[in-house]
Amino acid sequence: MKVHGVLETAIYVDDLQLAVDFYRRLFEFEIMAEDQRFCAMNAGDRSVFLIFKRGATHTAAHLEGGVIPPHDGSGPVHFAFAIERDDLKEWEERLITEGVEIESRVSWPRGGESLYFRDPDNHVLELATPGIWPIY
Repeated sequence: MKVHGVLETAIYVDDLQLAVDFYRRLFEFEIMAEDQRFCAMNAGDRSVFLIFKRGATHTAAHLEGGVIPPHDGSGPVHFAFAIERDDLKEWEERLITEGVEIESRVSWPRGGESLYFRDPDNHVLELATPGIWPIY
């Protein structure tokens, strides 16, 4: 018995449509499900990126198959998307073209590279190439 990875990553935002538009425009994520409370996007390799409207999930969600307990979050969070090393320059150019300020760059001891920037809700995003962790 073992865990096979992180299936979902969730953020909470003030303006759901603004956030969805940002992530679709920048990453071209496919929307898998959405309503007035959230949007679920395909972030690749069995990864689901969830965007919740802040405060919209304080009550349980009753579904046909069961109940999702209440949850919420506040403040800026950090998460990283894995990218190919050969795509780093192209990602950097896309960020610049889209008017997204690159806040920081890091060259890791294992050879990986990271670009850090923020979304409209001030969450810290990282695009990371292989070589930042022993497992990646």
